[in-house]
Amino acid sequence: MIDNTGTADADNAVGDAADEYDADREYDADREAGTVRHIVWPAGTVGLAALDVDDADLLHGWRSDPVAAHGMGIWPRSRTATRERIERDCDDNDRDDFLVLLPDRTPVGHAVLGNQDIGDGTAEVELMLAPGHRGQGHAVAALDALVDLAFGELPLYRLTAQTHTDNAPALAVLARSGFVQEGVSRSACLHRGRRHDLAVFSLLRPEWEMLKRPRAWEESAHL
Repeated sequence: MIDNTGTADADNAVGDAADEYDADREYDADREAGTVRHIVWPAGTVGLAALDVDDADLLHGWRSDPVAAHGMGIWPRSRTATRERIERDCDDNDRDDFLVLLPDRTPVGHAVLGNQDIGDGTAEVELMLAPGHRGQGHAVAALDALVDLAFGELPLYRLTAQTHTDNAPALAVLARSGFVQEGVSRSACLHRGRRHDLAVFSLLRPEWEMLKRPRAWEESAHL
């Protein structure tokens, strides 16, 4: 699921929440301790780093944000449940989870290449941005990086994504990254007491090859 990647108004609506996770402060401490995350897939204005179980608090804070919860149709879970889920996902050979990092290693999102079927050449992409970092172009950069990883390093042929049909920012991000809407799964999601339609998108390898933009490995020098 692609989340509500956001507008300035959406950022302001949650930016003052008392329980918002202060990722910048924690990563400043990590820098001082010499434990800053290494980027494994540099790309343009962002980079991807492998997700670790110690990122549970970070993801818990992001998933508790009401904008992300509404955009992805999720509900808050405990930190323990979040950690257990990350541990389970890390053991899934058909799934890769990444933190989206800025050049200074500030975490701004979570990207997933899931349900990988190497035999069929298919996988699903997911993306969630942190509060305070939406509406700045990071969503397109992160999605492009994930797509370049999928097609540039793996023998995949088809990527899919889905989001609520009323999630205009996410729809725009998918379109800008080259995804084509295939159709709508009617009433496929129950959220906040009513059924929601899901827009279904895909991107094929030949379509990716025709995209007129630099690939991740061509824009990675400053990361």
